[in-house]
Amino acid sequence: MTVDDSIQSKTEDDLPKVNSEIAVAEHDTLKYRLLGPSLTKPGQDTVDQQKAIVSEIIYNASKGSKFFNNEESRDKTLTQKIEKILARKRQLERIDLTPDLRRADEYIAELELSRDLSQIVVHVDCDAFYAAVEELDHPELKHVPMAVGKGVLTTCNYHARKFGCRSGMAGFVAMKLCPQLICLPLNFEKYTKKAQEVREVLAQYDARFQSASMDEAYLNITQYCADHEMSPDEAVSQLRAQVFESAKITISAGVAANARIAKIASNRNKPNGQFRVASDRATIMAFMRDLPTRKVNGIGRVFERELDAIGVKTCGDIYPHRASLSKLFGEKAFHFLMQVHLGLGHTSVRPAEEHERKSVGTESTFRDMSRQEELRAKLRWIAEELEKDLARTQHKGRTLVLKVKLHTYEVLTRQVVPPRAVAAADDLYAYALPMLRKLEREIPGMTLRLMGLRCTHLVSTKKEDVDFFGLKRPLFHSSSTNPSSSSSFSPHRTTETDANGHEWQVWPVEDDVFEAEQQQQQQQHSPSSDAPDPSSPPSTIRSALKASEETDRRRRQRLHETAIPAYPKKEYRPSTSTITPTTSPATGKTWHCPICDRPQTATDRDINAHVDYCLSRQTIRDTVQREERAGVMDDAGGSGGWWVGASEKTASAGPIDKPGMNGNKARGKRKGEGAGGVGAREGEGRTKKLFFG
Repeated sequence: MTVDDSIQSKTEDDLPKVNSEIAVAEHDTLKYRLLGPSLTKPGQDTVDQQKAIVSEIIYNASKGSKFFNNEESRDKTLTQKIEKILARKRQLERIDLTPDLRRADEYIAELELSRDLSQIVVHVDCDAFYAAVEELDHPELKHVPMAVGKGVLTTCNYHARKFGCRSGMAGFVAMKLCPQLICLPLNFEKYTKKAQEVREVLAQYDARFQSASMDEAYLNITQYCADHEMSPDEAVSQLRAQVFESAKITISAGVAANARIAKIASNRNKPNGQFRVASDRATIMAFMRDLPTRKVNGIGRVFERELDAIGVKTCGDIYPHRASLSKLFGEKAFHFLMQVHLGLGHTSVRPAEEHERKSVGTESTFRDMSRQEELRAKLRWIAEELEKDLARTQHKGRTLVLKVKLHTYEVLTRQVVPPRAVAAADDLYAYALPMLRKLEREIPGMTLRLMGLRCTHLVSTKKEDVDFFGLKRPLFHSSSTNPSSSSSFSPHRTTETDANGHEWQVWPVEDDVFEAEQQQQQQQHSPSSDAPDPSSPPSTIRSALKASEETDRRRRQRLHETAIPAYPKKEYRPSTSTITPTTSPATGKTWHCPICDRPQTATDRDINAHVDYCLSRQTIRDTVQREERAGVMDDAGGSGGWWVGASEKTASAGPIDKPGMNGNKARGKRKGEGAGGVGAREGEGRTKKLFFG
């Protein structure tokens, strides 16, 4: 045998060994993945030494199932993604990253300036909440392994966690790990009542606490500690004792300068404990330096593996890789990781209702289902549940998303944009059914184990004080009940009495200011005759025209206000005389003008006429104001030049007679009016159509 043959023989002998090592590595990553997303749950620390045994049991119990096959496929996809990340990292190591390093350092310096150490933020988390509530009704289960949930565990007590059981685990796998495990069915009504008892105590320490879920919340107790002259540790100890006394369950708490660190700290001394990270930069940096990345809220098993592949195992490892993070994982991930490294997080705590909702959804997991009648019945039930959630959160959705999970654990989503925002169960079902039918055509014999609906691009349905056009209504104050409030609300508001003896509140604001200015100008510049002399200077002619226009405008204004009075007082009571609902505000139904925001009779004809008037009035006012600002017209020289400018500027205001103009100039003016006036009328027509269909 030659040397080459010997080498080739040895290489061929080594191939099974190499393939075996690759297979072992792949199985190791898959076993770690099968440990589940809740691997870092409190109470799992004692299982670390037995992780190899626990993962092997889960691996063997799941092997051959559809869930196992799906997880195996996803693990291979993640492995391929990590290989691309490592290839990209090798490329970056060969180029100069000095600009990226400088940019990262500048961003870190910017973040440091935003560090706030003045707040005291607390994260409280109920200990094994569902299990603890069930143990109140079943005291005999306190000292034995027990869990809540049948098919999938929602939680389990700390005795069960010692065996490796945790939330999100399949029930049959949990029974393999702990054969003596006792599983109870869910009872959300019971859990909701208990959660409310806890929240009543939390509200005493921070009325604006933020619920993160049914069993956890964030509080800012800075003010409470200052008011009661207590240290954060004393206040939190008192809070925990008060919760136990009131609800008979224990909670754990983390205290820190921001919400991110408080969340991490609340898991340090579980169950029934508390941990505080001092509010100084050195302590925070030391706390984060040795913290495993998986302990940070927002870093799951996928991102953890990706970071681990490039050498980032703890939060302290982030800093040396700061130059390449944005190129490997993107800008958002880079910003997030920099904040994690520095131990930064938000310090403002406010109710969840004040946060902008992105979506509202509900979903249900069930045994394999393939019959069309069953799937449609399930879809209808989910639509009804989503209707309740939308009503509770006071939203409608412009986009409807259907989510299904096949019996192979593959997740599919489809979405549709209805012609209007939807919230009713009938509408949700009607728009979701075609998406389900399309999936049935694409996947013959489709079998599902999960179905859900979600509304996105939300529209609030909260009843705010808005008028017909969606504008906020002005505040009314009754002068009879509170005279001071009426006068203090606006110094320009007056009270007038109509012909029937009814009082109405008039809101002058900028209209009266504008009118007062014009009256002053008329007194200073108006000529003795309404018709100006064509030979007069441009300034005199312009003043005369303004006076004429203003006289006409005030006449229309008086007619308008006589027909439709301005804001009525709250105590106004209509007379018993017969007044048709379409011609009088005495019916109590009015529409507010979108231009002047004054209430008008709730009829299309009247409101359209009023909108026409307001649009013309606004145009006239803008024209006069532009002429006032221009000023230089007097020095332009020649009355003809001034008239041309005036005709162009006043074209959109409609025909206004200009005495003393010759025929050519008048024709030029009309031509300008034709170009501008038609456009204005078309715009008004579109406005009316938009408002009233």
